[in-house]
Amino acid sequence: MLNSFSRRLFLGGVAASALAGAAGAEAPKVSLRPQMRPKNFKSSAGRPTAPDAQDLIDQAKLGGQIGYAVIDVGTGSVLETRNSNVGFPPASVTKAITALYALEALSATYRFRTRLIAAGPLVNGVIQGDLVLEGGGDPTLDTNALADMAADLKAGGVHSITGDFRVYSGALPYEKVIDSGQPDQVGYNPALSGLNLNFNRVHFQWVKAGGDYTVTMDARSDKYRPAVRVSRMSIENRSSPLYTYRDGGDHDQWTVARGALGNSGSRWLPVRHPANYAGEVFSDFARTHGIQLGRAKPQQTAPVGTALVTHHSAELSVILRGMLKYSNNLTAELVGMTASAARLGKVGSLAESGREMSAWARGTLGLTDASLVDHSGLGAASRIGAESLARALARAYGERVLGPLLKPFTMRDKNGRVNEHHPVKVLAKTGTLHFVSALAGYATGAKNRPLAFVIFVANHDRRKGIETSSQDRPPGSAAWNKRAKTLQQSLIERWDVLYTG
Repeated sequence: MLNSFSRRLFLGGVAASALAGAAGAEAPKVSLRPQMRPKNFKSSAGRPTAPDAQDLIDQAKLGGQIGYAVIDVGTGSVLETRNSNVGFPPASVTKAITALYALEALSATYRFRTRLIAAGPLVNGVIQGDLVLEGGGDPTLDTNALADMAADLKAGGVHSITGDFRVYSGALPYEKVIDSGQPDQVGYNPALSGLNLNFNRVHFQWVKAGGDYTVTMDARSDKYRPAVRVSRMSIENRSSPLYTYRDGGDHDQWTVARGALGNSGSRWLPVRHPANYAGEVFSDFARTHGIQLGRAKPQQTAPVGTALVTHHSAELSVILRGMLKYSNNLTAELVGMTASAARLGKVGSLAESGREMSAWARGTLGLTDASLVDHSGLGAASRIGAESLARALARAYGERVLGPLLKPFTMRDKNGRVNEHHPVKVLAKTGTLHFVSALAGYATGAKNRPLAFVIFVANHDRRKGIETSSQDRPPGSAAWNKRAKTLQQSLIERWDVLYTG
């Protein structure tokens, strides 16, 4: 189903890309490829100095490749580019494309649903048959929602079942991880399925007392802390590796190095058995209402019966705003796969869904060089060029589709402090992998002349070997990323001086 923005903006597809390059009905106000200016220039009117882009790049000392493109959204004129047609890993900038993809396929008002299905009739408070917790791909389902569903089941008069308690997660394909090149323990790389809970993360906490540790694994929220057995932890007498993981068949088995724990601490670990996770937590809540369900059993086919309780997510536009603000990978993947399922009728894998979104981006957004392996950008094999993405952002600007979903990019003063009064206001999506940094969005200076821009930085030599590392953060990556962000701000400030005065 096409909504109004897609009809106006995207049905023109690649043809719109050609119009943008020609600046539409108006001749370009600046050269499409401006001549190199002096390294530091100052106009006769005494405008601020604009540093040369190469000087800024040299000062950043990032190595690798840098690509960017900046476009006047009013005319469509390409103002400045560098390596603009080279394919770069877009990292989480991919989520901006995912947002547009989902809005077209699903609409801004789409809501995910999670249901409790009675496979048999309800007679005097007894379900004559199975009770099924059916997932609908909701990326935001949390412990509070399951607690509310258990309370609603009780309020509906249910006090027992004659069959089994089952979980169905087949609305979307199961993926053990988003990207196989990540360390086992990082919470931003969980499993995916049609039934998910708490972004498929479990809370691991340890406290040392009397020379030993007390360990808890729970599905905590702001209201509840239900302990779980679907994810288990043991402490081993070693200094490294920090964590090990083993698939226990129906649970996740973790070990942690005693030498790395200290006195106390906590972290979120990924869940690899999401349907079992949700089923265990719901069963616990049902038990508090006197409904004995027992251990959840997986169901392979979609349940048939009566929906006794339905939980609806927030509208998709709200979910996407949160996805872009917090850059949540699971949300992006589930939203993207749901969009692909709506387009194809069914989607078989994350890789297939990534290919479908890539084809859509090439044909609809004009991103002719897009090759995306997922919807979050976590997979480093994705590639896209800066100029084609900047053109798409420029076309989308006037429709106010993406801009309202983006968050402000923090501009800083010369001392690195947040500058809330900076004259350039930036709405953008950031993207970060180890030794990869991306930024794409809109910059508007004091003259209120908005620019669409994309900046990609990637040092592939420094990424070598990371795929086999168990470290959360390789040495030097944090400092490198900080320098990349400084370069991004400096380029934006340069463009404001050059093109919006």
